[in-house]
Amino acid sequence: MIEWRDEGALLKVRKHGENSAIIEVFTPERGLTAGIVRGGTSRKIAPMLQPGAQLSVSWKARLEDHLGSFTVEPVRSRAAQVMQDRLALAGLNAVTGILSFVLPDREKHVPLYARTIALLDLLGQNDVWPLAYLQWEVALLEEMGFGMDLSACAVSGLNDDLFYVSPRTGRAVSRLAAGDWANRLLPLPHVLLGKGDADIGEIVRALRTTGHFLNNHLARSLGDRQIPEARQRLIDTMKRHA
Repeated sequence: MIEWRDEGALLKVRKHGENSAIIEVFTPERGLTAGIVRGGTSRKIAPMLQPGAQLSVSWKARLEDHLGSFTVEPVRSRAAQVMQDRLALAGLNAVTGILSFVLPDREKHVPLYARTIALLDLLGQNDVWPLAYLQWEVALLEEMGFGMDLSACAVSGLNDDLFYVSPRTGRAVSRLAAGDWANRLLPLPHVLLGKGDADIGEIVRALRTTGHFLNNHLARSLGDRQIPEARQRLIDTMKRHA
């Protein structure tokens, strides 16, 4: 029998049989792991199994590659942070949906886990959350091997007047170096460089750029698939919130 214990964020829940549930949990040491929770639809356990909840989990299976079963204990519920807040709810759904989609099974991603928990802890703080979410997407791309290099112009090597991003390489391009290729490049809002005002308009523009790499690089590396629609719903909610 193989068994381990950890703490993690609940990403996904689906009913299994009459009274059980299959959950996906993102933990620092075990990454994304699925398992069955016996009695997961009961009045006692079901309230704990809300996406975004922080859980103490114990997983066990006869063999390492089996689905396994979880026993869970609540650590922190984030339901109160999202119940009356559309932006927070849209954000929670986007984060959990994207992680469930992109994370490899049982692969450790400690820095991404730490960033994810910090982001979830900011839910409801709508003055800072959109920027924190953008920074989380940038970190996600980096962790998954599709990070952007915005340190200097890919053509000139200089770091002056960086204005575009190459959709192929993810490298920055200056306004002058872009030349006739400008209309084929992605925008590089100053917020991605850590400069200027991080208003919703700038953040949404920056999310257009990170979205290109999420959909056309990361998602395609996983097959002919698209990032969950929850991400676009979050962006639409951000625009309405502004």
